[in-house]
Amino acid sequence: MSIDRFGYQQQLRRELRIRDLIAYGLVFMVVIAPFGIFGSVFQASGGMVALAYVVGAAAMILTASSYGVMVKKYPVAGSVYGYAGRAIAPAVGFLTGWAILLDYVCIPLLLSLVAGAAMNSIVTSVPVWAWVIIFVLVNTVTNVLGIKTTKLLNWLFLAAELVILVIFLIFGLKAIADGKGHGFSLDPFYNGSTSFTWTLVLSGVSIGMLSYLGFDALGLLAEDAADGARTIRRAMYLSLIVVAALFVAQTYVAALLVPDPDGLIANGDPSGSAFYDAAEVAGGAWLAKLTALATALAWGIANNMVAQVATSRLLMAMSRDGQLPKFLSRVSLTRSVPTNAILTTAAISLGIGLWMASRDDGITLMSAMVNFGAMIAFIVLHVCVMWEWFKNGRQGSPLSNLIVPVLGAVVLIAVIWNGNLLAQTVGLIWLAVGAVVLVVLLATGRKPTLPEVPGDDEPLTSPRTVENV
Repeated sequence: MSIDRFGYQQQLRRELRIRDLIAYGLVFMVVIAPFGIFGSVFQASGGMVALAYVVGAAAMILTASSYGVMVKKYPVAGSVYGYAGRAIAPAVGFLTGWAILLDYVCIPLLLSLVAGAAMNSIVTSVPVWAWVIIFVLVNTVTNVLGIKTTKLLNWLFLAAELVILVIFLIFGLKAIADGKGHGFSLDPFYNGSTSFTWTLVLSGVSIGMLSYLGFDALGLLAEDAADGARTIRRAMYLSLIVVAALFVAQTYVAALLVPDPDGLIANGDPSGSAFYDAAEVAGGAWLAKLTALATALAWGIANNMVAQVATSRLLMAMSRDGQLPKFLSRVSLTRSVPTNAILTTAAISLGIGLWMASRDDGITLMSAMVNFGAMIAFIVLHVCVMWEWFKNGRQGSPLSNLIVPVLGAVVLIAVIWNGNLLAQTVGLIWLAVGAVVLVVLLATGRKPTLPEVPGDDEPLTSPRTVENV
């Protein structure tokens, strides 16, 4: 379906095929993402870290189903923001876009912070704030060069991450077979020594869910995909299935190698070294350093690079609809990328990132903001699917248009309810600010609007133009 139907001009190059989009999803989710947050998930889930990732995968697959329904109907950049605005009302779309901005704008700076902390642990002479500057500049230059450059680097980073993951799994499984660690067991799925409750598991899911964030960003690349909505839907499912299997495998092996699991549950992982400690048991100090370095580069460059791409597309989509400053919708004629949106994302990451680098709770605060924004947006996504189904006379399968969205929304609400109090507080404040902005827009006669979508027999609307640079 052409985006001319929605009142837009096709300005981005449709360069990305199914394999490229799967690579984007895998890199954005980071196939070795559990390396950096393993200890936190282990503690929150009472040692049942693998089960937490299984439950998280189930919730995200339900969410991917709803994304598939909506991206087929509205194959334009903007993702949940555009779906809510068209399925329910433009004002709801604005608030949803505002909520997901909390996720996307904070992700690049969170990634730079985590990577900077990891690199500082390896090269102690370079402070965290300096690493933040380096990571932001590298990714900004790469993305301004165009989507082809980003696509090539995606494949290189993905290959490197997979090689390191395979090395860890081989050494880890061999170490367990040789009698190291705690031997093969199902404790990472069901820990008999812990009082099992779903509240405990969902607490782990609320943290581990951070690893899955990124598959949804594929929806923001609908105007970059060579085959549009069909390619996006397939890429979402395939990337989620692959990454879930990898997450469960690596956390299962690491959980069986943790030197002091009871101490980790009781005291947490303040240094963030739990996974690297398990890697050291598996292969020695060299493997611990290798996994730490891989985490820094994966979070700081590979994931950060695609996060900046997705964030810039969201800013561009809201800008061309008049809901953010117009300059954010300008697209480079030579590179075919939203240059101003990319530079704005970089400026925010640099400014807030340097501030957060000076705080002891910077990473915790950023993680809380990212998770809350994403969960709220996903819940609205499920509501959009159900709303459209009832609005259109219940056309289509009740399984994908009612049952799956209800299940998905219930799981996500449970995750938020059992999540971190800081996430709930910061998220509600952010939503309140968004509501105030919406009231100001309405009071000043700038009511949020979206181009009308004509019926099958109606003429197309004039494409909504954006500025080129």
